[in-house]
Amino acid sequence: MEFKDYYKILGVESSASQDDIKRAYRKLARKYHPDVSKEVDAEARFKEVGEAYEALRDPEKRAAYDQVRAGGWRQGDQFRPPPGWQGGGQGGGFSSDDLSGFSDFFSSLFGGLGGMGGAGHRRGPRGPMRAAGRDSRARIEIDLETAYAGGTRRLNLTRTEVGPDGVPRQQPGQFDVRIPPGVTDGQQIRLAGKGEPGMNGGPPGHLYLEVAIKPHRRFQLDGRDVNLDLPLAPWEAALGTRVAVPTLGGKVELNIPPGASSGRRLRLKGRGLPGKTPGDQYVTLKVVVPAATGEREKALYQELSELQAFDPRAKL
Repeated sequence: MEFKDYYKILGVESSASQDDIKRAYRKLARKYHPDVSKEVDAEARFKEVGEAYEALRDPEKRAAYDQVRAGGWRQGDQFRPPPGWQGGGQGGGFSSDDLSGFSDFFSSLFGGLGGMGGAGHRRGPRGPMRAAGRDSRARIEIDLETAYAGGTRRLNLTRTEVGPDGVPRQQPGQFDVRIPPGVTDGQQIRLAGKGEPGMNGGPPGHLYLEVAIKPHRRFQLDGRDVNLDLPLAPWEAALGTRVAVPTLGGKVELNIPPGASSGRRLRLKGRGLPGKTPGDQYVTLKVVVPAATGEREKALYQELSELQAFDPRAKL
């Protein structure tokens, strides 16, 4: 079924007073009344306007509708009742013969709230509709160290809360979020009961947090794998050595084989993000050549060039 924006149908703001809503309804009802209107869709528009007025004229129905609408629904969206929905049945109707009934959306939304029927508002035999709150979504940024080890982060978030008068309001709040070790970029964390409040005693929805891992000055993340560029001096690459390499879990010794060249990748198994299958850390070697600034350095470079029968462009 399609969601209906009753405020949009009547052409009023959601903050409109009851008198504003009544005036808007009367104006549109006169405009689209099938007996006087020459509009092609007059009868359908007349029914739509009448349904909108029926939903908003009564404070209890309006409060229930506002709470659903606060979930971000728009006119024409495919609407599905949330889990725990206890509406159903017919929502009553007007006594006017010009209306043939309400939409499925109205009937589902107000199945437990009786219609006006010309005798004022009355509750249906089921009482007010009880429904679970909608799920909410937000984004949380963490650093790579927290993604690796886990931790707690304080989240500031504006939530919808229903006041004693039944009107939903936006309220700022904050709470601590536990980040599990090994969380990956884009992963969702579910916080049960932290979503939109339910209606008429219904359970609240859940809050889903999408994790965004901030860029790191040293490591690059690829899924659960971690990449690191490791600078080497020419003699370290030529002779081989052991180097203390930083990882997310602390420094480890890495063996550099003799004759290593720039661009070669070495793997540190299981040194990426933890998980059922832990990621690895890949170390890319980068040979850094120091400048020959002194006469002694220049002489050594010259001697090496004469000693080595090495042509780096032999394969070009």
